[in-house]
Amino acid sequence: MNPKITRSFISLVLSAAMLSAGQAMADDRDPLEPINRVVFSFNNGVDRVLVRPSARLYRWVMPNFAEQGVRNVFANLGEVRNASNNLLQGKWQRTAAATGRFAINSTVGVVGLFDVATRVGIEPVPEDFGQTLGYWGLGQGPYLVLPVLGPSSLRDGTGRAVDFWQNPLLYVELEPVERGAILVVDGLQTRADLLSSDGLFSGDTYPVIREAYFSMREFQVNDGEVHSDAFIDDEDSEEGYVDEGFIDESF
Repeated sequence: MNPKITRSFISLVLSAAMLSAGQAMADDRDPLEPINRVVFSFNNGVDRVLVRPSARLYRWVMPNFAEQGVRNVFANLGEVRNASNNLLQGKWQRTAAATGRFAINSTVGVVGLFDVATRVGIEPVPEDFGQTLGYWGLGQGPYLVLPVLGPSSLRDGTGRAVDFWQNPLLYVELEPVERGAILVVDGLQTRADLLSSDGLFSGDTYPVIREAYFSMREFQVNDGEVHSDAFIDDEDSEEGYVDEGFIDESF
């Protein structure tokens, strides 16, 4: 993702988060809020007691180059999902890019340990089935907080189930313990990459995360094109608020 889009996205998410922090009213997109909050609290407890300490230990033990290799391997497995969903959206060049990335990184990149494709100019083009449904006009539906998995929605939860079957590891003969170990490493790497964001917000973080999730998914469905939203007035948008609000140009 290029820096300008990254700045725009972070500005968008932080704007949504700041707005939600000042709102106490119920959100029509979250009719299951009482249940979601229970799951949210459960997830926070599991994270505090088990996941976060494990991620910190993982980061302490793993050298940086090894962590990067793990990221690359799992990102490469995701190229199958990226290719199929770009294809379903009729994005032919992006489909070719995802297919090419998988072929190059699985071979020259040694089963994905090295991201050779990016080095030769083929950038990632991430898509998932939730984005595909959104691309064809299906709304998010009610907000959901899934046990352990975290923020989602009816549309994206359905998308997760479809994408699950596109993981190449499902079709490799592995022992249950081996498959479980792979999932644990994937989860630890994902959580370790989020350690720097711990403590970013205080107080009731539930609405903050909900707003950030909806903003992020809209951003992804639109392939990084930020549109004027309800919490950004036209004047601010015209003045470039979204692009440069409080994100330094050197980001």
